[in-house]
Amino acid sequence: MSSFLSRRHVLATGAGAALGVGAVAANATQAAASPATSRGTTRGEETRTLDELYRTALAEGGKLVVYAGGDTPTQQDFTKAAFKARFPDIDLTLIVDYSKYQDVRVDNQFATGTLVPDLVQLQTLQDFTRWKGQGRLLHYKPAGFSKVYDRFKDPQGAWVATTALAFSFMYNTAAVGSTTPLTPRDLVDPKWKGKIASAYPHDDDAVLYLFTLYVQKYGWDWVAKFAAQDVRFARGSNTPGDAVFGGQKVIGVGTAGSAVSTSPVTFAIGAGHPFMAWGQRVAVLKQAKNSTAAKLFLNWQLSKEMQNGSFNGWSVRTDITPPAGLKPMWEYPDAHVDGFPRFMEDRAAVERWKQTFALYFGEVKGDPTPGVLGLHPGA
Repeated sequence: MSSFLSRRHVLATGAGAALGVGAVAANATQAAASPATSRGTTRGEETRTLDELYRTALAEGGKLVVYAGGDTPTQQDFTKAAFKARFPDIDLTLIVDYSKYQDVRVDNQFATGTLVPDLVQLQTLQDFTRWKGQGRLLHYKPAGFSKVYDRFKDPQGAWVATTALAFSFMYNTAAVGSTTPLTPRDLVDPKWKGKIASAYPHDDDAVLYLFTLYVQKYGWDWVAKFAAQDVRFARGSNTPGDAVFGGQKVIGVGTAGSAVSTSPVTFAIGAGHPFMAWGQRVAVLKQAKNSTAAKLFLNWQLSKEMQNGSFNGWSVRTDITPPAGLKPMWEYPDAHVDGFPRFMEDRAAVERWKQTFALYFGEVKGDPTPGVLGLHPGA
């Protein structure tokens, strides 16, 4: 389950806690930038400045409630602090929970007439197409919308991605050695037995998709061997990174990371080996009580200032150049950027994958890492 600046361990320590890099993937042709849209606030992009939106949001009450996907209650503290520093008089409530709980929570609030959030940002990509079809989302194009990679936005503005996230595996660079980078195939080498932490693939759909890519590349025999590696599985896609950074395990599988450096950890995105990436979708709900504050938050997230500060170096915007050594996320064919949205739409297939991995790895155990938040958190 995800969130915008990141939903993972790296944001708990701020943008400076970037993870390491693996080899850069093979060449790909850069996708064309999105076409420009007309000016205005109805059919075109937002033309008001952040300060103008801020003043209007205050005049409308100055409150904002955001439901974000994530793994720990404090995972969005960095985002909240940054927003409050820029817009100190907005009363921001930011609730973090697994996306698969946030979406059904919102559905139940729709059904009972008790909607709490103004804006949602979730990993459950299929919900945004469904909610659009139900007329639940406000069609709105924030400033910079025309510069967002085409497949990271709805053409009518029902939703837009504000964060480019990637899932792979990571490892302690010193413990493994930097001469020959590890690949997913290497994870079943017996020398790593007892040294691997992983998120349950059947508890998080992004981790699930990553493991399906491993199956398609290496076969079910790889899965059987991985299951024999005495892997420490846990809930929360932050947990593998926590285990590696904390020195408890050498390798962490099924977690977010950054391709900015290799010290002290390498985030593996080697050419010819699969990882997965996506644009984290955000939408303003049509029934939002604080719609201008929600628009302010969305414009702020998509601003060049925020996009240039991405913890992993990747932006959803086509007019922002990644740091040296990186390409835009959609230029990595091994990232399967287009595959994850398709995967998320086929819920029957998702359930079959989940139950199959449960046969190999056992049932999911443990309490949800964000806690148990109930029906109406933030109300």
